[in-house]
Amino acid sequence: MQKRKLIEVALPLEAINRESAREKSIRHGHPSTLHLWWARRPLAAARAVLFAQLVDDPSSRPDEFPTEDLQRKERERLHSLIERLVAWENVRDERLLREARAEIAKSTLGSPPEIIDPFAGGGTIPLEAQRLGLRAHASDLNPVAVLINKALIEAPPTVRDQPPVFPGIADSQITTWKGAEGLAADVRAYGAWMRGEAVRRIGAMYPDAVLSDGSRATVIAWIWARSITCHNPGCGIEMPLVRSWWLGKKKGKEAFVVPSVVTDHSHPSGQRVQYSIGFGREGAPTRDSDGTVGRLGAVCLACGTPVPLEHVRGEGKAGRIGRQLMAVVAEGQRQRVYLEPTPEHVAAADVETPEHVPTGDLPEQALGFRVQGYGMRRYADLFTPRQLSMLVCFSDLVIEARDRVLSDGGTPEYANIVATLLGFGVSKATDYHNALCTWRSDVKNEGIGHLFSRQAIPMVWDYCEANPMSTSSGNMLDQWNWISKVIDQLVPAACGTVDQADASSRSYDGLLISTDPPYYDNIGYADLSDFFYVWLRRSLRKIHPDLLATVLVPKAEELVADPFRHGGREAAKGFFERGFVRVFERARGAANPEFPITVIYAFKQSEGGAEGDASTGWETLLEGMIRTGWEITSTWPMRSELGNRTRSIDSNALASSIVLSLRPRPANSPTTDRRGFIAALESELPDALRKLQQGQIAPVDLPQAAIGPGMAVFSRYAGVLEPDGRKMTVRSALARINEILDQVLNEQEGDFDATSRFAIAWYRQHGYSIGKFGDADSLARARNTSVEILDRHEVLVSRAGNVQLLQPSDLRWDYDPFLDAHTSNWEVLHHLMKVLERDGIAPAGDLLQAALSRPDGAVDPDLVKELAHLLFRVAEGNGWTKDALGFNTLVTSWSEILEAARSERKVPIGAQGAFDFDRED
Repeated sequence: MQKRKLIEVALPLEAINRESAREKSIRHGHPSTLHLWWARRPLAAARAVLFAQLVDDPSSRPDEFPTEDLQRKERERLHSLIERLVAWENVRDERLLREARAEIAKSTLGSPPEIIDPFAGGGTIPLEAQRLGLRAHASDLNPVAVLINKALIEAPPTVRDQPPVFPGIADSQITTWKGAEGLAADVRAYGAWMRGEAVRRIGAMYPDAVLSDGSRATVIAWIWARSITCHNPGCGIEMPLVRSWWLGKKKGKEAFVVPSVVTDHSHPSGQRVQYSIGFGREGAPTRDSDGTVGRLGAVCLACGTPVPLEHVRGEGKAGRIGRQLMAVVAEGQRQRVYLEPTPEHVAAADVETPEHVPTGDLPEQALGFRVQGYGMRRYADLFTPRQLSMLVCFSDLVIEARDRVLSDGGTPEYANIVATLLGFGVSKATDYHNALCTWRSDVKNEGIGHLFSRQAIPMVWDYCEANPMSTSSGNMLDQWNWISKVIDQLVPAACGTVDQADASSRSYDGLLISTDPPYYDNIGYADLSDFFYVWLRRSLRKIHPDLLATVLVPKAEELVADPFRHGGREAAKGFFERGFVRVFERARGAANPEFPITVIYAFKQSEGGAEGDASTGWETLLEGMIRTGWEITSTWPMRSELGNRTRSIDSNALASSIVLSLRPRPANSPTTDRRGFIAALESELPDALRKLQQGQIAPVDLPQAAIGPGMAVFSRYAGVLEPDGRKMTVRSALARINEILDQVLNEQEGDFDATSRFAIAWYRQHGYSIGKFGDADSLARARNTSVEILDRHEVLVSRAGNVQLLQPSDLRWDYDPFLDAHTSNWEVLHHLMKVLERDGIAPAGDLLQAALSRPDGAVDPDLVKELAHLLFRVAEGNGWTKDALGFNTLVTSWSEILEAARSERKVPIGAQGAFDFDRED
């Protein structure tokens, strides 16, 4: 019999989401800094998913855990392990990792399956599989992704514990080189050698700045404006196209470019724009005077003539867009020094375009691309001649560095690994060294912005040209330092293999899938990655000749719904659907029925229809999986954004991504009709919902998680037939699941005490607003209580024929649930919310401990939590956002509050009553 895995029953979702969000602020040593890749999933989420995919849920081991209570306690233990496992500071905790590996071995009888991610992308999933001691396989169609995976999971195990080969380093005070630390040291050392060689060869292109006192300072960046000739026949000046004149907006240290028109008979128009630097607030740009170009066009600085954007595009396509140096930024004492341009610095940038720059044309149209309309047709057009010269120089030095590794005693295989990582440094640098980087004037330390702050290549008017030889943003040494910090952190526990392969045709025999596939039409990976590919190919083609054989990245089979590539939105949708079907059909044929596969999926699309809002990408994914013989056994919303954000529930909206677990559906699965489907939902959803509520899942995520058991019912059938004989669609099934979810939540009211049942019903009608006494009296009597009793117990206020529930902020501070003669789950919930908001976790834990210590057992912690879930649903459905956030916050803090309540007793031993928890006698 198949054993249900932890991921198919319950996850500590809030802890996973919290660590996934926290991970976004971690930079040094994080694998995402090895090389840019788009839409990476958090390591914490991948680690948790893989662990829960392989480890048995306690309910599948009744011989060890025969009762629900024992199963729950074991599930809590496993959840606690996951909570520790997902914390970033524990990624190298070998003791904890051994504990996790032991759990996996126990659930897999010592033979865990090998993991495959056929859409490996940035390498998150195979890397985390390795961390958990699993043999990892990664494949991708995109050669840039393949190279990233080779560097992350394939190369490090082959150099484990080896010392560096760069002369002198291995003789340092370090005696033991752990993991890939030796490789990291070599990347730093050979990178520094490359930088020194580049300074010798092209350093003259980057002159120092001369300050007002005659001293010299290293330049951080040169700030340029694109320009065109004014089309007013009476003017004809070379007019700048500038988004903003600001250089720095820090209060008290404001700086900006001051343009002025001066007479200059050496120019055809007899005049030119001259630039100086202004400081302070006097004369600073205003909203009306900041810049010369906007969404609709530009304006001539000299004559004020408006220039339509169409004319600017025409000048670009004709090759008539020039550039003017507006400012030079130099390193100062703990601040930027802004200087006006000089002839020396203009001349330093006036270099010939080098030979042998990367070939390759930009796509005519592609997702996120805007520059083609302004005459940029080749990837080389995205760089200035000086930038091209610098990147060509460093690209050539990669192979020279490889030769030095060989001469220093490294093997050919090791020299290739070092050179690949050095090539990554050059490729990473292109993100900062191109003619589409802006100068960021509004950040704490004004600086260079990089191109891929989002998944696009947009047009930029004024841009900054960074100095690769400086010590500021984008400098070359930093690129290899970032890479080496990643490599330092890698201590793989298993080997990995990486291949370039099409997911729809590769083999899955003997492999268990965990993957993060492309996201419908959100990101054009292939077109975007060409930006890096052309430079990686120039640096590394001799080392990876087969992988880098094509001029540009292969695109025809890329599984993205790109309307530009496939002739419109509908054709793109059809291509995407067919591709997904092929992938999951092939995987279905080789699936191991002992384990569920896992798929992480994100999307943004939302469309209206007869069944309400829906996501095309989400529905396409579900339809494709079900059609190819998969049964969906769970769905988990993974959020990687900080904060508690309410959102639409009925539309199955999503904050970040969804993790699905799937098993192969038996070939002889029956069909059913709508009535049978709904009956199965009504039978199975309540228990599944209760388990979800008992786990660490926020109310805001409950509806999405509830889709899992709902879709498990829907997808176990070969088909669900509508009354007219047609098969029910996924959209219709999702609507039915949401209906049953509401029904189940409403039915849970019967589990509560009379006070809570009244308060729930009244809250549905009025929230915390005023209602009539007569209505409240009838409602209370029907629930075997009275308004007078509820008023006396401070659940509500009844005055002058009006009744109003007390909200948390209205409650008194000296409430003691242990001494209260009559308390309820409603009262404890509201007092907990009040204490939590003002005083935090520990005082809330004290209050809960007192409530649970009552001899009468009037308060049930599970019911308090279920009540918060139920009230969140009511509040969000009525648009009461503040209330919804309060209920959501309590549930997301529940495990910490409960842990605080379980700590050292604060009430007399004789008053412990029902407060037993897990205390050992």
